[in-house]
Amino acid sequence: MSVWIAIGATAVGCYAAKLLGLSVPVGMLERPLVKRLVTLLPVALLAALTAQQTFSDGGALVLDAKAAGLGAAAAALLLRAPFLLVIAVAVLVTAAVRALGWAS
Repeated sequence: MSVWIAIGATAVGCYAAKLLGLSVPVGMLERPLVKRLVTLLPVALLAALTAQQTFSDGGALVLDAKAAGLGAAAAALLLRAPFLLVIAVAVLVTAAVRALGWAS
């Protein structure tokens, strides 16, 4: 039963957040600082999620195959590779590091 309470609370919270966003005055949304924050916030959240998923394991800092793949993807981005190639490079490097047994 507690799962359904959590689902209901999440649904109500999402609805309230959406309603709060729709009730913000238009003048507030037109401010340059708000526009800049709205464009940068998703990038910052995605970067934080990527770092947390790549470099932590149960609260401990780890450097494994995921870190090697992320490094390879960063290198491909610096070389201005197309996005699909960046993903392919990250996948291949991660798989190679795991296959060679250099990291788990």
